[in-house]
Amino acid sequence: IGSWQVARHYEAAGPVSGDYCDLAPDGNGLFFMLGDVLGKGVTAAMLMTQLHATFRSLKSIGLPLTQIVERASSLLCESSLPTQYATLVCGKADAAGVVEICNAGHLPVLWLNGVDVKIIESTGLPVGVFCEQQFSSHAVRLRPGDSLFLYTDGLSEARDVHDAEYGIERLTKLMSDTRAPSPKAMISVCLEDLMTFSGGARKSDDLTM
Repeated sequence: IGSWQVARHYEAAGPVSGDYCDLAPDGNGLFFMLGDVLGKGVTAAMLMTQLHATFRSLKSIGLPLTQIVERASSLLCESSLPTQYATLVCGKADAAGVVEICNAGHLPVLWLNGVDVKIIESTGLPVGVFCEQQFSSHAVRLRPGDSLFLYTDGLSEARDVHDAEYGIERLTKLMSDTRAPSPKAMISVCLEDLMTFSGGARKSDDLTM
């Protein structure tokens, strides 16, 4: 999309999924979303569908990134049970390499800059927790060849046959050591390492990268 190269992998643990991944052109740049609705099954999938429609509608009217997340969070809070919420990363990437990121209680985003792996932490609570909730964003400038890696806990909390957790530390080291040449290669390397780690253990959560 524009000057951005994107790859994604989506794998549901069951017939339906509560993971959420969306990409859309934004002028000469890119609008992206990756999230995880609390719970599994049909209820989580329906909530994810509601979030998808909400974000697409709010994006179309050209609101700033943080206002999009705030309004989506308010609508979700008003229309769902107190126990229903979602963690997510919402971002805008422009043609010059500047990426604005709003991380609402989700896992850290990994920034691979050719030298090391930087961690971009969450900047707020999950969406839908409070009806009047403010969010902040963080901007980074990527150089040609830099990458951002987003994922759900189906990766970081995956377990092997001995019930050990895959973990963010292992993922960060993998990304630092591998230096994959493209987003597609990054995902392939990660899936291969996850398969080696799990040793055939049953998947218990949706997986999105």
